Amino acid sequence: MNHYETVFILNPVLSETQIEETVKKFEDFLINNGAKMVSKEDWGLKKLAYPIQHKKSGFYHLFEFTAPGEAIGPYEVEFRRDERVMRFLTVRLDKHAIAWAEKRRTKLKAKA
Repeated sequence: MNHYETVFILNPVLSETQIEETVKKFEDFLINNGAKMVSKEDWGLKKLAYPIQHKKSGFYHLFEFTAPGEAIGPYEVEFRRDERVMRFLTVRLDKHAIAWAEKRRTKLKAKA
């Protein structure tokens, strides 16, 4: 099982329920393919550095999870098929990135 992190940007014209449905869809997809969620964060509506699909903002979300390597291919295909997703990036974390992500999560919990 490898440790992964996915950041994805959803279309800013979506309603709150559509955003929740989309996030739930991808979370369920991971869990059904043998992944274990470590953390998920909603970063909210943010301005984009450059326009994507003529949009200047988007809803950012972060998933941190452990999954077998063969689950990532179909997971990314789902992102490409979903028109609500403007961009996504999945990266495998090494031991240093895992430690940094853990430190960042504890800082966020301390602030809340």
